[in-house]
Amino acid sequence: MKNTHNLILNFLASSSLLFAAPGVQAAEPLALQNVMKDLGKNMQVITDGISRGDWELVEKTAPLIADHPQPPMSEKMRIMGFMGTNMGKFKTYDGETHEQAQAVGKAAKAKDGQGVILAFQKLQTSCYNCHSEFRKPFVEHFYGKKDAVQ
Repeated sequence: MKNTHNLILNFLASSSLLFAAPGVQAAEPLALQNVMKDLGKNMQVITDGISRGDWELVEKTAPLIADHPQPPMSEKMRIMGFMGTNMGKFKTYDGETHEQAQAVGKAAKAKDGQGVILAFQKLQTSCYNCHSEFRKPFVEHFYGKKDAVQ
């Protein structure tokens, strides 16, 4: 069943590329851009909470990262089409982000400062790895910006 679902999604993503005009950039920011901005703000909130030992704030904020909103299906299809065979790796990074953010929240609930810091470091590493691999080509493709920051 899962393979059939993936096959259908891959087919739809591939077929949607046939109707996309080459070189056309997004007229307005993708919903994913706002998701990323919110993730960045929540990461800053967690950093602030860690620096003050406010484990309740960290615990409350971690699920906002772990269970972040998803872009609409039409946008997901465009992203999947662009990512192609790299989609699995992209989803792996997203899964790591989810997993590590949950670990941050769990450690904060236990008021385990060292555990929070370790999990947060892993979360930051996951974000960094995804951004260093995908941000520049993603921004170039969807926004036509050749000087995108890695």
